[in-house]
Amino acid sequence: MIQWRKSSRSNPQGGDCVELAALLSCVGVRDSKAPDAGHLAVRVGEFRRLVAEVKAGGHGLR
Repeated sequence: MIQWRKSSRSNPQGGDCVELAALLSCVGVRDSKAPDAGHLAVRVGEFRRLVAEVKAGGHGLR
């Protein structure tokens, strides 16, 4: 069974929420408001790179 974790930065009132799960060789990413809509499977290295880029202000996010 896949265990999903909601981001600590998620809005508790049901706003913009992301959930993550450790998969075999990837990180699963899904919208917590629509868990049955599926998920993205992102390679661990690529996910780390994306997080680093966002933390550095990339992609218009912070």
